[in-house]
Amino acid sequence: MKPTAPLPIDEALPRLLDALRARNMAVLQAPPGAGKTTRVPLAMLEAKLCTGRILMLEPRRLAARSSAERMAETLGEPVGQTVGYRVRGEAKTSRATRIEVVTEGVLTRMIQSDPGLDGIGALIFDEFHERSLNADLGLALSLEIRSALREDLLLLVMSATLDAAPVAALMGDAPLITSQGRAFPVETRWLPRPLPARARLETETAALILQALKECPEGGLLAFLPGEGEIRRTESALKNQLPDGCTIRPLFGNMSFADQRAALAPQASGRKIVLATAIAETSLTLPDIRVVVDAGRSRRARFDPNSGMSRLITERATKAEAEQRRGRAGRVAQGTCYRLWTKGEEGGLAPFPPAEIEAADLTPLALELALWGSAEGLGFLTPPNPGVMAEAQALLTALGALKDGRITDHGRALAALPLHPRLGHMLQTAGGGPDAATLAALLAERDPLRGAPPDLGRRIAAITNPRAAAEHNADRGVVDRIKQEAKRLKRNDKPSDFSTAQLAALAYPDRIGMRRKGDAPRFILAGGKGAIMEEGTPLANHRLIVATDLDGDTREARIRQAAPLMDAELRALYADQIAWVDVCEWSRRDGKIIARRQERFGALILDDRIWPDAPPEAMARAGFDGLRVIGLPWTPAAARLRARVDLCRQDGSELPDLSDAALLENPDWLLPYLSGLKSEGQLRNLDLTDALRAYLGWEAIQLLDRLTPSHFTTPLGRRIPINYDGEAPEIELRLQEMFGVTTHPCVGPKALPLRITLLSPGGKPVQVTMDLPGFWTNSYADVRKDMRGRYPRHPWPENPRDADPTLRAKPRGT
Repeated sequence: MKPTAPLPIDEALPRLLDALRARNMAVLQAPPGAGKTTRVPLAMLEAKLCTGRILMLEPRRLAARSSAERMAETLGEPVGQTVGYRVRGEAKTSRATRIEVVTEGVLTRMIQSDPGLDGIGALIFDEFHERSLNADLGLALSLEIRSALREDLLLLVMSATLDAAPVAALMGDAPLITSQGRAFPVETRWLPRPLPARARLETETAALILQALKECPEGGLLAFLPGEGEIRRTESALKNQLPDGCTIRPLFGNMSFADQRAALAPQASGRKIVLATAIAETSLTLPDIRVVVDAGRSRRARFDPNSGMSRLITERATKAEAEQRRGRAGRVAQGTCYRLWTKGEEGGLAPFPPAEIEAADLTPLALELALWGSAEGLGFLTPPNPGVMAEAQALLTALGALKDGRITDHGRALAALPLHPRLGHMLQTAGGGPDAATLAALLAERDPLRGAPPDLGRRIAAITNPRAAAEHNADRGVVDRIKQEAKRLKRNDKPSDFSTAQLAALAYPDRIGMRRKGDAPRFILAGGKGAIMEEGTPLANHRLIVATDLDGDTREARIRQAAPLMDAELRALYADQIAWVDVCEWSRRDGKIIARRQERFGALILDDRIWPDAPPEAMARAGFDGLRVIGLPWTPAAARLRARVDLCRQDGSELPDLSDAALLENPDWLLPYLSGLKSEGQLRNLDLTDALRAYLGWEAIQLLDRLTPSHFTTPLGRRIPINYDGEAPEIELRLQEMFGVTTHPCVGPKALPLRITLLSPGGKPVQVTMDLPGFWTNSYADVRKDMRGRYPRHPWPENPRDADPTLRAKPRGT
C-alpha cells in the first residue's frame, strides 16, 4: 500500500474496527472531507474482519468509479484487481477482487437473486445521508437477511450529515462512531443583503464566482448549481469575464465519463472552475478545490400519486446539503465557502432534504417488495406512505405484474430488467425487438431534443438517423447513451409488430389522451387528469395521443412528449378494457339529468349516444344527485312539518332526523316522487311534504298531530297553520277573529302557549301576545282607539270578551 497523507477519519478507525468486531454492525458519522469513503474499506480489509468480499454502495455511478480508482491507486494496483467496481452497463472486477464498489440498484439485484449473499462478508452503505430509495430498500433487506440468514454479515452505514441516531436505533442500537475532525478549516462568507426578488440565479452566481476568484487567488473553485441548464447559462454568463488562465469544467450526471474525469482531474496550470450539480456533494475527490460557491438551490423529483406523474422542482438547499457542499472547500488546504444567501436567511433552511421514499414514484419499490415476498417486518428508516404504495400496486396490477397482491411471472420478468416497470412491461410485451428497446432507452433518458415540439417521432428519428439528429440539433451525448442502452436492452433483431404510439401506450395506458372540444389543444387522459399542448404543433390536432412526458402539474400538465394514436391501434391493444357504459347522471354544468350510452376506455369517451329509454329508477337517482347539488326545496308546508318533528325530537320523541344531511344520505324515501323531474327548475318546484309524511309513517304522523298539531282552529272554524320555527309555536290571524276568546290558546300535551300575531283588517301586525286575556285587559283599549279611526267599518267593541268573532265589515252607512 502506498503511503498516504493522514486524514481526519484515521483517528476514528480503531474505534470503528473494534465496534465491528464486537457487534458486526456500526454507524459511522464523519464530516465531508474526512476520508471515510476510501479509508474505511481498506482498513476493514487490512483488519481481516470478514472472509468474503466487502461490498460498498454508492448512490451515483461516477462516485462508484472514482472511489474504486482512488482505492486501487492507494494499493498501487489497477482497478479491477483487489478493488473493483460494478455499475449499470459496466464492471471492472476479477477473481482477486476483495472490495467491490457498486451502485445501490446493483445490490438490490444481488439480494433478489441470492438472498444469502454468498461470498459477501460486509456491506457498506456510503453517503447514506442522501436517503436514496435503493439505499433505504437495500438496508431494510440487509437487516432482514442478517436477522434470518447471515448473522455473520457485517453492516456499516456511513454518513456525512445525517442525524445518525435513528439509523443506529433501526440497526438494533448499533454502535455509533463519530469522527469530529476536518481536513482543513473552511471560512464561510454570506451575502451582505438578500437578493432582489427578480434576480436571476445564473447571473448572481456568476457574479459571486468572479468575486470569489478575486478575493481568493489560489486554488480551484467548485460552484454548486441545481441542474445542467443553470450550469450552461452560468458558463455563458462567465465567458469573457474570467481572469486569464481560468478553465470552466461542467460536471453533471448526464455527461460522458470522459468529460466527468476531466472535471475531476487535477489541472496542470491555471485555475479550474467546476460548475457542478449535487453530484459533487458525494465522495468524489476534487484535489485542487479550495473555494466553493453555493447557489443554494437543489433539484428534486416530486411524485404525485393522484396523477401518476413526477416532476422536477427546484427549491432551497437544506442545512445538511449546504454543510456537505461547504466541506468540499477544505479537503486539500484551508478553504473558503461563498453562499448566495445572507446569514439571517440560513435560519429558515430545512435541516435535511426529504428522503426519496417520501417523494418518489414507489412503483419500482412495490415491485421489489412483491418479488421479495412480503414487506411485513422490513425495517425502513422512513416507512413508505400506504396511500402512495396502494397507487403503485394498482399500476403494477394494471400492467399484469401483480395479481391479487402477489407477483406474477410477468412481474418477475419486469423486476429483472434495469427499467421502470412501465418500460419493462412495454419491452416484454413487444418481444424485446430494436423498436421497443430504442423507445425504452429513450423514455428512460433525458430528452435529446429538449425544447423541441412534443413529437416523439422526432426523437426516434434523431436516434436512428444521424442526418435527422443533426437537423434537429440533438444532444449527441444523450443520443449516444440511448443507443448504447438500446443495444443492452435489445433481445432479438425482429422489429416490433406495434407502432411507436402503441409501444408508448403499453407503457403509459393511463396517459392515452383524447382531445377535448374547443379551440385550445387540451386533452383528457385515460387516468382522469387533464393535459395541454402548445398550440400550433401538428400533434395538437390529433384526436388521440399518448403522452410520454409531462411536466407533472397537478392541475393541468403540459405535454412535452407525445405520439399520435389511431383509434384502431388503441382498440387492438386494449379491446378487453373498452366497454359500453350506461350513464344516467346529474350535470352540474347543464343543470339537468344527462342519460347517455358511452363507449369508454378509462376516463376517455370514445363514442357517446343518447340513451332514450333510461330506466325510471336510474333517472330518479340522478335527480336525487341533482338535489344534493342544488339543495332540498323546502316549501313552507314541508318546512313546518320538519320544524314540528324537530320540536318533538328535542322533547325526546324517537322520530327520524329530517335535517338536510340526514335526508340526502339515503335517496330511497324520495325516489317515488321524482318521476318525470329532469331539470333544476322542476326539482326546485317539488313539494316534499307528501314524501316526508310517507317517510315518517302513519304512527309517527299520529304522534306528531297529538304533540305538535299542524293547525289552530279559530272560533270561526278556520284552520291556521302553526309555525314551529321560532322560539314558540306561532300563528297569525285577524284580531276580530279572536273576539270572545277568554283563555289563551295552547297546543300539545305540554300546553305550549301560542305566540299570536294579531293583524289589522289590512293585514298589518298590531300586537304580538302570549297572554290574550291580559291583552284584552291592558292593551286592547289603546289598539281600539287607534284602529277605529283607520278602519271605521270594522267592529271594535268596548268589551271584546263578550263580542262575537267575525271577519266581516259593517254594511255601508251603518
